[in-house]
Amino acid sequence: MPSLLQKSDQSQAPLVPAWHPDFRNPARLPDTKVVRTQFFVNFAAIAIAAGLLLYFSYQEYRINNLNRQVAYWQTQIDTNMKASVQARLLSQKFAAEEKKINELNNFVKPRLVLSQFLLNLGSTLPQELAASTVDIRNTGVNLRGIATGSPDEASGRTSTYVEQLRQDKYFSSIFEEVGLNKLDRDQASGRLAFDLFLRFKGAVVKK
Repeated sequence: MPSLLQKSDQSQAPLVPAWHPDFRNPARLPDTKVVRTQFFVNFAAIAIAAGLLLYFSYQEYRINNLNRQVAYWQTQIDTNMKASVQARLLSQKFAAEEKKINELNNFVKPRLVLSQFLLNLGSTLPQELAASTVDIRNTGVNLRGIATGSPDEASGRTSTYVEQLRQDKYFSSIFEEVGLNKLDRDQASGRLAFDLFLRFKGAVVKK
Protein backbone atom coordinates (compact mmCIF):
# COMPACT_ATOMS: atom_id res chain seq x y z
CA MET A 1 0.00 0.00 0.00
CA PRO A 2 2.65 2.51 0.77
CA SER A 3 4.13 2.07 -2.68
CA LEU A 4 0.77 2.69 -4.43
CA LEU A 5 0.15 5.85 -2.47
CA GLN A 6 3.55 7.05 -3.31
CA LYS A 7 3.03 6.60 -7.08
CA SER A 8 -0.34 8.32 -6.93
CA ASP A 9 1.17 11.31 -5.21
CA GLN A 10 3.84 11.57 -7.84
CA SER A 11 1.29 11.55 -10.71
CA GLN A 12 -0.63 14.43 -9.11
CA ALA A 13 2.42 16.60 -8.57
CA PRO A 14 2.55 19.81 -10.70
CA LEU A 15 4.67 19.77 -13.85
CA VAL A 16 7.78 21.83 -13.56
CA PRO A 17 8.81 23.65 -16.75
CA ALA A 18 11.79 22.12 -18.39
CA TRP A 19 14.88 24.21 -18.69
CA HIS A 20 14.78 23.88 -22.53
CA PRO A 21 11.89 23.41 -25.05
CA ASP A 22 10.67 19.97 -25.71
CA PHE A 23 11.01 19.69 -29.49
CA ARG A 24 9.17 16.39 -29.45
CA ASN A 25 5.85 18.17 -28.71
CA PRO A 26 5.26 20.96 -31.37
CA ALA A 27 2.07 22.12 -29.64
CA ARG A 28 4.06 23.22 -26.62
CA LEU A 29 6.80 24.97 -28.59
CA PRO A 30 6.91 28.78 -28.15
CA ASP A 31 5.79 31.11 -31.00
CA THR A 32 9.01 32.28 -32.63
CA LYS A 33 7.47 34.36 -35.53
CA VAL A 34 8.71 37.94 -35.54
CA VAL A 35 5.70 39.19 -37.62
CA ARG A 36 2.51 37.21 -37.60
CA THR A 37 0.61 36.34 -40.80
CA GLN A 38 -2.46 38.10 -39.40
CA PHE A 39 -0.54 41.37 -39.46
CA PHE A 40 -0.01 41.16 -43.24
CA VAL A 41 -3.67 40.36 -43.79
CA ASN A 42 -4.76 43.34 -41.72
CA PHE A 43 -2.23 45.60 -43.39
CA ALA A 44 -3.39 44.60 -46.89
CA ALA A 45 -7.04 45.17 -45.95
CA ILE A 46 -6.24 48.60 -44.50
CA ALA A 47 -4.19 49.53 -47.59
CA ILE A 48 -7.02 48.52 -49.94
CA ALA A 49 -9.57 50.43 -47.88
CA ALA A 50 -7.33 53.49 -47.80
CA GLY A 51 -6.77 53.27 -51.56
CA LEU A 52 -10.51 53.05 -52.25
CA LEU A 53 -11.13 55.96 -49.91
CA LEU A 54 -8.53 58.08 -51.71
CA TYR A 55 -9.91 57.10 -55.12
CA PHE A 56 -13.50 57.99 -54.25
CA SER A 57 -12.34 61.17 -52.53
CA TYR A 58 -10.46 62.20 -55.67
CA GLN A 59 -13.48 61.42 -57.86
CA GLU A 60 -15.69 63.45 -55.56
CA TYR A 61 -13.20 66.32 -55.75
CA ARG A 62 -13.21 66.17 -59.56
CA ILE A 63 -17.00 66.13 -59.69
CA ASN A 64 -17.24 69.11 -57.36
CA ASN A 65 -14.59 70.94 -59.38
CA LEU A 66 -16.47 70.26 -62.63
CA ASN A 67 -19.71 71.42 -61.06
CA ARG A 68 -18.04 74.66 -59.98
CA GLN A 69 -16.67 75.19 -63.50
CA VAL A 70 -20.06 74.48 -65.05
CA ALA A 71 -21.72 76.94 -62.69
CA TYR A 72 -19.04 79.56 -63.48
CA TRP A 73 -19.36 79.22 -67.25
CA GLN A 74 -23.14 79.16 -67.03
CA THR A 75 -22.96 82.46 -65.19
CA GLN A 76 -20.67 83.82 -67.90
CA ILE A 77 -23.07 82.59 -70.61
CA ASP A 78 -26.06 84.20 -68.89
CA THR A 79 -24.16 87.47 -68.54
CA ASN A 80 -22.95 87.45 -72.14
CA MET A 81 -26.39 86.41 -73.38
CA LYS A 82 -27.88 89.67 -72.14
CA ALA A 83 -25.14 91.66 -73.86
CA SER A 84 -25.57 89.57 -77.02
CA VAL A 85 -29.32 90.24 -77.12
CA GLN A 86 -28.73 93.96 -76.66
CA ALA A 87 -26.05 93.97 -79.37
CA ARG A 88 -28.37 92.11 -81.74
CA LEU A 89 -31.15 94.63 -81.13
CA LEU A 90 -28.75 97.51 -81.72
CA SER A 91 -27.52 95.81 -84.90
CA GLN A 92 -31.09 95.51 -86.18
CA LYS A 93 -31.76 99.17 -85.40
CA PHE A 94 -28.49 100.14 -87.10
CA ALA A 95 -29.42 98.11 -90.21
CA ALA A 96 -32.83 99.81 -90.36
CA GLU A 97 -31.27 103.27 -90.03
CA GLU A 98 -28.60 102.41 -92.59
CA LYS A 99 -31.30 101.34 -95.03
CA LYS A 100 -33.06 104.68 -94.57
CA ILE A 101 -29.81 106.58 -95.10
CA ASN A 102 -29.00 104.60 -98.24
CA GLU A 103 -32.46 105.25 -99.62
CA LEU A 104 -32.07 108.95 -98.90
CA ASN A 105 -28.64 109.04 -100.54
CA ASN A 106 -29.97 107.24 -103.60
CA PHE A 107 -32.79 109.73 -103.82
CA VAL A 108 -30.69 112.86 -103.29
CA LYS A 109 -27.63 112.03 -105.41
CA PRO A 110 -27.88 112.50 -109.19
CA ARG A 111 -29.35 109.54 -110.97
CA LEU A 112 -26.92 109.86 -113.86
CA VAL A 113 -24.30 112.11 -115.40
CA LEU A 114 -25.90 113.57 -118.50
CA SER A 115 -22.69 113.82 -120.55
CA GLN A 116 -21.79 110.20 -119.84
CA PHE A 117 -25.35 109.10 -120.62
CA LEU A 118 -25.36 110.89 -123.99
CA LEU A 119 -21.95 109.47 -124.94
CA ASN A 120 -23.11 105.91 -124.24
CA LEU A 121 -26.41 106.54 -125.98
CA GLY A 122 -24.63 107.82 -129.09
CA SER A 123 -22.23 104.87 -129.17
CA THR A 124 -25.03 102.29 -128.92
CA LEU A 125 -27.66 103.90 -131.14
CA PRO A 126 -27.80 102.17 -134.56
CA GLN A 127 -27.60 104.22 -137.76
CA GLU A 128 -31.14 103.18 -138.67
CA LEU A 129 -32.47 104.88 -135.53
CA ALA A 130 -32.39 108.61 -134.87
CA ALA A 131 -33.09 110.05 -131.40
CA SER A 132 -35.07 113.25 -131.44
CA THR A 133 -35.91 113.85 -127.77
CA VAL A 134 -34.25 112.89 -124.47
CA ASP A 135 -36.50 113.71 -121.51
CA ILE A 136 -34.96 113.08 -118.05
CA ARG A 137 -37.51 112.63 -115.29
CA ASN A 138 -37.43 111.68 -111.62
CA THR A 139 -38.28 108.06 -112.40
CA GLY A 140 -36.30 107.58 -115.59
CA VAL A 141 -35.46 108.79 -119.09
CA ASN A 142 -37.95 109.05 -121.94
CA LEU A 143 -36.27 108.54 -125.33
CA ARG A 144 -38.16 109.32 -128.55
CA GLY A 145 -37.00 109.09 -132.15
CA ILE A 146 -37.49 107.75 -135.70
CA ALA A 147 -36.70 104.31 -137.13
CA THR A 148 -35.91 104.08 -140.87
CA GLY A 149 -36.89 101.29 -143.21
CA SER A 150 -40.09 99.47 -143.93
CA PRO A 151 -42.56 99.04 -141.07
CA ASP A 152 -41.39 95.50 -140.42
CA GLU A 153 -37.72 96.46 -140.59
CA ALA A 154 -38.22 99.53 -138.41
CA SER A 155 -40.16 97.51 -135.84
CA GLY A 156 -37.50 94.77 -135.75
CA ARG A 157 -34.64 97.26 -135.44
CA THR A 158 -36.39 99.09 -132.59
CA SER A 159 -37.05 95.84 -130.70
CA THR A 160 -33.43 94.78 -131.21
CA TYR A 161 -32.20 98.12 -129.85
CA VAL A 162 -34.42 97.80 -126.76
CA GLU A 163 -32.91 94.37 -126.04
CA GLN A 164 -29.43 95.81 -126.65
CA LEU A 165 -30.02 98.50 -124.02
CA ARG A 166 -31.21 95.87 -121.53
CA GLN A 167 -28.02 93.86 -121.99
CA ASP A 168 -25.64 96.84 -122.04
CA LYS A 169 -23.37 97.02 -118.98
CA TYR A 170 -23.67 100.78 -118.52
CA PHE A 171 -27.43 101.06 -119.00
CA SER A 172 -28.21 97.96 -116.93
CA SER A 173 -26.21 99.42 -114.02
CA ILE A 174 -28.42 102.54 -113.94
CA PHE A 175 -31.77 101.45 -115.28
CA GLU A 176 -33.90 98.67 -113.92
CA GLU A 177 -36.14 98.38 -116.95
CA VAL A 178 -36.11 99.44 -120.61
CA GLY A 179 -39.54 99.37 -122.19
CA LEU A 180 -41.08 100.24 -125.54
CA ASN A 181 -44.03 102.51 -124.81
CA LYS A 182 -45.14 103.21 -128.35
CA LEU A 183 -44.24 102.42 -131.94
CA ASP A 184 -46.43 104.02 -134.60
CA ARG A 185 -46.19 105.92 -137.88
CA ASP A 186 -45.07 109.55 -137.75
CA GLN A 187 -47.47 111.69 -139.77
CA ALA A 188 -44.84 114.24 -140.79
CA SER A 189 -42.11 111.89 -142.07
CA GLY A 190 -44.16 108.79 -142.76
CA ARG A 191 -41.65 106.69 -140.80
CA LEU A 192 -42.14 104.72 -137.59
CA ALA A 193 -41.72 106.77 -134.44
CA PHE A 194 -40.56 104.98 -131.29
CA ASP A 195 -41.05 105.99 -127.67
CA LEU A 196 -38.78 104.27 -125.10
CA PHE A 197 -38.75 104.66 -121.34
CA LEU A 198 -35.69 103.73 -119.25
CA ARG A 199 -36.70 103.42 -115.57
CA PHE A 200 -34.15 104.15 -112.87
CA LYS A 201 -33.33 101.42 -110.37
CA GLY A 202 -35.53 101.73 -107.28
CA ALA A 203 -37.86 104.21 -108.92
CA VAL A 204 -41.59 103.59 -108.56
CA VAL A 205 -43.72 104.62 -111.50
CA LYS A 206 -47.24 105.72 -110.54
CA LYS A 207 -49.97 104.18 -112.58
